[in-house]
Amino acid sequence: MPIIRIEVTREGVTLQQKKQLIAEATEMMVRVLGKDPATTFVIIDEVETDNWGVAGRTVTERRGMTAPRPASTPSDPPRG
Repeated sequence: MPIIRIEVTREGVTLQQKKQLIAEATEMMVRVLGKDPATTFVIIDEVETDNWGVAGRTVTERRGMTAPRPASTPSDPPRG
């Protein structure tokens, strides 16, 4: 009973694309390992880009979807 987990960022993967991933992942297990498709499970997890990090930054930041907020600093007192 193989279980295939596919994790992708939540960025508009369509139902049709999910069906294709499930069908082709199942077919791969049948073709490569001779598994029974009736007992092959495929799970697709969609992860928010804020919850997926690469190289120390979120995917959201890396793709420029939102800019990280600069740290607030007190303003210098006026000179006079």
